[in-house]
Amino acid sequence: MAAVQYYGTGRRKTSTARVFLRPGTGAIRVNQRNFDAFFTTEALRTQIRQPLLITETADKFDILATVAGGGVSGQAGAVRLGIARALVEYNLELRKRLKDEGLLTRDARAKERKKYGMAGARKRFQFSKR
Repeated sequence: MAAVQYYGTGRRKTSTARVFLRPGTGAIRVNQRNFDAFFTTEALRTQIRQPLLITETADKFDILATVAGGGVSGQAGAVRLGIARALVEYNLELRKRLKDEGLLTRDARAKERKKYGMAGARKRFQFSKR
């Protein structure tokens, strides 16, 4: 049973997503759970569906994603990048459309580390002249 499938890895903040596209009807499952149950807000769902809508492949594939690390927003971004990369593996001609929309670029923004002698990454403790 060597079924055809396309794979893409997505990362965002501290989240990592492994995404598998399999020929199907458009069902999306994340961590063995229903897509709507995993991502509760419509904004996140729309963000994830973006590469499928741009390439008009929403009803051609069943998507199976495994996500680890980070929060719900980072995970959504990771799944989106994973889907976009898997679509390019499926058909190289979709690359230009996805790239023009900025869906193949890894969003490198992550939390800046806290520095010693400071309250946070940039915030300082209250200064007293005397």
